[in-house]
Amino acid sequence: MNFVLDVHCHTINSGHAYSTITENAAHAAKIGLEYIGISDHAPAMPGAACLYNFTNLWSLPDVIHGVRVFKGAECNILEEGKLDLKADLLAKMEFVIASLHRGTFPPSDKANHTRAVVSAIENNRDMHILGHPGDCFFDIDIEAVVSAASRTNTIIEINNQSLNPRSYRYNGSATIEKILQLCKKMHVPVLASSDAHYATHVGEVSHAKALIEASGIDEELVINTSVERFLAAIAKKRELF
Repeated sequence: MNFVLDVHCHTINSGHAYSTITENAAHAAKIGLEYIGISDHAPAMPGAACLYNFTNLWSLPDVIHGVRVFKGAECNILEEGKLDLKADLLAKMEFVIASLHRGTFPPSDKANHTRAVVSAIENNRDMHILGHPGDCFFDIDIEAVVSAASRTNTIIEINNQSLNPRSYRYNGSATIEKILQLCKKMHVPVLASSDAHYATHVGEVSHAKALIEASGIDEELVINTSVERFLAAIAKKRELF
């Protein structure tokens, strides 16, 4: 299975990442990756980029070092499933990831986590990708979440850092294996992502790739195997609203 795209890539504008957009693109070009995304943390995250960072993304070139750079954001899922960028700005993004983070949503219980995630999926036209649902700090009802994704054409991320023994989110494999089986059953698209916070981690999805391949999920559901599949999946959610 060949991946051509890695959209979950952070830059120094996230506040706790260490490389620039140009450095990310240079590394992507070096390893033969054709497409990357900018997905810096939205403003509710402590130390994250300010609002103007997201309103000014279009001053950047579309292609850097020969790599197509998609302009997006990783929003924080807040209480009641709200996101921390307004709808008019989200609509301008080429893609939007939304995730639970401890800095913006203190972990509580499975029911509360699930309500917030399902609400975010169902009520945000421009929330295209659910980020790292295998996060060991946030227990969720995975069947309810994957069912919501199925109803709304939302993509489920298979996040490499949730499977990386060096990551603080490590221990997500059992949950992610179950998520993949449900995605396979319900025909929900998935996306392998590095969640890179340093340039040389861009495109590093070896743990995610191994789990996806072991799951036996159809390649047509693994949307970062083709940029056309990625763009079609984004458009499919927007068509519902």
